[in-house]
Amino acid sequence: MRPVTEHDIRTSFVNCSRGEAKRVNLPRDLADLPWEDLDFLGWRDPGAPERAYLIAEHDGPLVGIALRVTSGASRGFTSRSMCSLCLTTHTSGGVALMTARRTGENGRQGNSVGHYLCIDLACSLYARGKKQAAGGQVVDESLTPEEKAARTRANLRAFLTKVIA
Repeated sequence: MRPVTEHDIRTSFVNCSRGEAKRVNLPRDLADLPWEDLDFLGWRDPGAPERAYLIAEHDGPLVGIALRVTSGASRGFTSRSMCSLCLTTHTSGGVALMTARRTGENGRQGNSVGHYLCIDLACSLYARGKKQAAGGQVVDESLTPEEKAARTRANLRAFLTKVIA
């Protein structure tokens, strides 16, 4: 992903108002992120834990979506959940259901799209092996890190298409 600015982020949102986009708390370490290892920029709002944001290039332009994080009952340490984007398995709350209001008339009618995502939205780093999930056990796959990153991008593209369509 190419580095983005605050202006790029605030103008990219497609499923919230300009006022909401203006009030988004941006990541503090924006300039220090490993952009070459990111397929998208995702972060949780430190001031509102039930909010998360995702910015990605989608068929050219940047698309930003606001997400709601569903807080479910925490499962035991031995329970595992899998992220829908990077297919990383996590233990004990490492994955959460995140929903995005759809754009256009569908969104105005209250329709949303949900996916189970890594709670820290570090899917790009998990796919490339730059970050390990809590619990330490990795699913053995024959894919290279580049192929896993391509799969993550394809899953992300499908998710964004559902939100925008």
